[in-house]
Amino acid sequence: MPPVAVVTGASRGAGRGIAAALVSHGWRVYLTGRTVTDSVEGGIAVKVDHGDDAAVAALFERVEQESGRLDLLVNNAAAIHDDLTNPKPFWEKPLELSDVLDVGLRSAYVASWYAAPLMVRQSRGLIAFTSSPGSVCYMHGPAYGAQKAGVDKMTADMAVDFRDTGIATISIWMGILLTERFRGAFAGHPEALAETAKHAETPEFTGHLINALFHDPDLAELSGNTVIGAEIAQRYGITDEDGRQPPSHRDVMGAPREPSSVIVR
Repeated sequence: MPPVAVVTGASRGAGRGIAAALVSHGWRVYLTGRTVTDSVEGGIAVKVDHGDDAAVAALFERVEQESGRLDLLVNNAAAIHDDLTNPKPFWEKPLELSDVLDVGLRSAYVASWYAAPLMVRQSRGLIAFTSSPGSVCYMHGPAYGAQKAGVDKMTADMAVDFRDTGIATISIWMGILLTERFRGAFAGHPEALAETAKHAETPEFTGHLINALFHDPDLAELSGNTVIGAEIAQRYGITDEDGRQPPSHRDVMGAPREPSSVIVR
């Protein structure tokens, strides 16, 4: 049986691309979203509102009943408001921007809570979180930044609890994503899109990285860390479409925080 993955928030954008990449590598992929009309060919689309804990519980019950195992969870679901990139200060933007602390941060904890028992009993698995440099630099305001910083810290702390179980956790900083919406913003300007694409990543790129991470025999050494996707790609010799090597942006955006080794029970 092929390895089994759950990718949350996969109706569009990064999640959809990650799910499609995993399917191309032979994974059995359950992809979730509040809408599933534009599903990934070969994937199993499940309508799930990640603000509803009961719906999340039902998702993992279905995975267990149908597949009998879970090898990978990709926590990508996030409530992104249309005013996210509005340059106004946070108090002049809608309060709903804080929803990302529920569907984005808390929802990742809930999905991981339900996934963990399925993974632990088979002594191997990976929980990956999609993140960004917004966890260390100002990006789109404090709610977005807190969500990204939160999943990076969650990655580090879950790794402590997973120690000696065979389960690894990784948070991956993605770069500028060439989603359908992003490409649409360049309609009629192919030259500008081509220039921007030199510094960006396809949504599928992170999926290829996650597949490589899962199959890395030294994955345990990376567990608990936040990594930059473009740098991990160099570790595995992975390129994006047309053989491009996306840039790291470390020098401009900053570096992931190193978790402390101190453990207080």
